[in-house]
Order: sequence, then C-alpha cells, then structure tokens
Amino acid sequence: MKQFPAEVTVCHAAPAVYGRKTTVGGIWAAGSDAEIMTHEKAPCIMKEQGNMSISEKLNILADAAKYDVSCSSSGVERRGDGRGIGNSSRAGICHSFGADGRCISLLKILFTNECIFDCKYCMNRKSNDVRRACFTPEEVCNLTIQFYRRNYIEGLFLSSGIINNPTYTMEQLYRTVYLLRTRYYFQGYIHVKAIPGADAQIVEQMGLLADRMSVNLELPTAEGLSRLAPNKHRKNILTPMRQIQQGITQNKEELMVYRHAKSFVPAGQSTQMIIGATPESDYQLLMVAEKLYQRFDLKRVYYSAFVNVNEDKDLPSLPGGPPLLREHRLYQADWLLRFYGFEAGELLSEQKPNFNVLIDPKADWALRHLEYFPVEINRADYQTILRVPGIGVKSAQRIVKARRSGNLNFEHLKKIGVVLKRALFFITCNGKTMYPIRMNEDYITRNLISNEQGRRPSPDGLTYKQLSLFDDYHMGEEESQWKSII
Repeated sequence: MKQFPAEVTVCHAAPAVYGRKTTVGGIWAAGSDAEIMTHEKAPCIMKEQGNMSISEKLNILADAAKYDVSCSSSGVERRGDGRGIGNSSRAGICHSFGADGRCISLLKILFTNECIFDCKYCMNRKSNDVRRACFTPEEVCNLTIQFYRRNYIEGLFLSSGIINNPTYTMEQLYRTVYLLRTRYYFQGYIHVKAIPGADAQIVEQMGLLADRMSVNLELPTAEGLSRLAPNKHRKNILTPMRQIQQGITQNKEELMVYRHAKSFVPAGQSTQMIIGATPESDYQLLMVAEKLYQRFDLKRVYYSAFVNVNEDKDLPSLPGGPPLLREHRLYQADWLLRFYGFEAGELLSEQKPNFNVLIDPKADWALRHLEYFPVEINRADYQTILRVPGIGVKSAQRIVKARRSGNLNFEHLKKIGVVLKRALFFITCNGKTMYPIRMNEDYITRNLISNEQGRRPSPDGLTYKQLSLFDDYHMGEEESQWKSII
C-alpha cells in the first residue's frame, strides 16, 4: 500500500472499470468493455475536510479555477440523439461573458485544489495556507446535471491540482467524465485539462470522451518555467500536446474510412500562457504562439495577465495592476496570425519587441508600411483587403462578393460593415479617397488615436512633432472639410 504524509487522509473505493482499462488503487490494468464503474465515490486524496457540504466545495473549487482562461468551447457541433441530456453547438456554448471578458457559460471548476507542486505564481501551491477541498466524480456529475437542467450552463470545464501524482490525478478526471457520459448520458460540451506527466493511455482514453483538451504551457520559456515552476518541465508539457495532435490527425483518417468511428478531441486542443510573470517581450510571446500553431495545430492560445496572488521575491511587482492592455494586444495579434495571414515577424521584431499601447497591432503595422497604401477597394485581392485596418474577415468577404455586381463606394463599404473611421486613411474607391488626406505616419496616427478616444479627428498638419511656423498654412480649409464629413 502507498504511504502518504500524516496530514492527509486516503479514501479508498472498490476497483472500477472504464472501457478497456481497470483502475485498482490508482493502477491501470486490462478490463472488459461490458463492465462499468459501480462504486459511486472514487478515491480522493486531500486534507481533512470534516463535513464539508457540496456548496462549500463548489465555492472553494470554482474560485480556485478562475485564473485559468483557456475554456473556450466553440468549434464542435454535436446534436443529442434523443436518449441523453444536452447537445453541443458550434456557436451556442460560449455566449455569456463576465465583466472582465471571461466566458461564464461553462461550469468551470477544479476537481481539487490540493497540489503537490509549489509553483510560485499559483494560489493553490502546496506551501500556501489556503482552504482545501476535493470533489468526488459523482459530485461533479450531479453538479453538472443540476446546473444544466436549470439552464445555468451548457457544458463543463474541468481541471485539477496534482494529487499524489499526475497519472492518479488524470485517472480521477477520467472517472468523472466517463460517469458523466455513460451513466448520466450527458452529451453537452466537456473541456478537460490533460495533466502533464500522466500515463499516455489515460490521456488517449480521455480524448475519446472530451470535446476539447488543453495542456497549459504556463510560461513561454523553459528558463521562466524552471525559475517559477521548478516541479514542471517543458518536455512533460509538450509530450501530451504532441500526443493529442497525433491522435486528432489519426482520428480524421479513421473517420474517412469508418464513418461511425469515435471522435477524438473533436474541438481540438488549446493552451494558456501567463503574461507578465517573466520578462519576455511581446515579440517572444508571439513567436512562441506562432510555433505552437504551426507545430501542434492548436485551436487557440490563451493569454492570461499575471495576477500577483503570492508574496515571493521571484515574482514581479505590479504597481499598475495586471497587464490587461498587454493581454488585449496579444489577443488582437493572435487573431491576425490565425485569420488575417500575418506572421509574428511582420508585427514585431527584435528592434521593436513590444506592441504600441495606443493603437492596435494591425493599424500599427499599416502605419509602418504606408508604401502598400492606399488600397483600391475595387481591384485589390482578398488578402490585400484583409490587411487594411478597419476591415475584418467578413467585411473583406462581402467586398469581394459585392464588387462582382459593380463598383463600390464609401457608402457601400459603410453598409457592408467596414469601420470607416480607421479604414478611410488606407483605401480608395474608384481612385478617390473619402476626403483629401496626407499619407503621413504622424498625421494618420494622431487621427486614429483621436477616433479611438471618441474625439473629432484633428485637422491636417497636427502631428506628434513640434509645430513649425508653416504647419497651420491650410488649417482653415481642412477644418471645413472635416465639418462637411462629420
């Protein structure tokens, strides 16, 4: 029998069987497809809890999960078959957001906030004196079903601290999801964390039950990881990430041959990086994200602004609070990588390693490459139109489709959905701009910032540079032109 420290209690249950694997005291062995788990409470390892209620556990473990932002559920479509509860909609899951922009439509909890690791940035590290709790698989299933029936949620996001060892922890998560799918017949969306260092067979079995899995990269560099999370290793994180990628690729081939084959992580995998805990630049972060998309076929990379919840000499002080604006800029750049055809090296460089805090990355790129502008809307190709500030993917598609019927003007672009207050500096319609403008970086930058702050655009000639005696030469003429537009 395994030996545990004196301060923890070990609760054992009867051996349980899931699919083709049997668990006995945390050890996996061969089993039968016909057998299922018959004991309601799976074993848990935790500190003494007394008679803690489900409500108390939920308060503790839901609060402990709030720092994990990688819980998007879009990307998978599955209708209920009439025998079970729920369904998974490609566009209908993540529809509700909190004040800080986080999605709140999933039941987002930890299985336990007990952890054998001592990551310096984590509230749940083992050296912290915080109240601990641990669910059983049955409790998580009951909560999910009761919340779903009340229309509070449309899916489950389940993660966990590391109890005993990664394989044991992953086994508890698997027991929970298996029960939810097979005993409660829950067919809604489920997102589960893959625990780095867990047995590959458990990760594989979990992939057949979950819609999405994620492995948190935590910190962008191995140096930062070894300094702030000495128990975690980059190789252990990338190994399950590669396994999930290969499983998804293999499953796609199987589905082409066998239509009724089980889907493996149909919504793909994601990861999360903490922003601001280590001194990496935006350029380094974006390069890491780009490599993850290219090498691991990730659906999303999430960025979490560092929140200092622990007192530690290795953690940065944040007098201005969490770097939320930096997080926002990284998300904007991430969309440019995924949907707009940009590369990280185009947006930033070693000479310019951080984003402009005043304007978005796309406009910043355009201002540094004015030689590509203005773009003639009626003749430019789709990829060129995508790079115009103020024009999104849907607007670009509508432009390409609409101009087949005739030439477009600025009124047409406004109806299509183009944000003209940004785009008008970079486009022409039928060879003409919306009004006379100067293709000057300082002039356009000042007007873009004025627009973002809700002020009337400044007249031609007002720039960031020191005014000369000749800068207001045509000020009265340009002022009347702006008034005619507004």
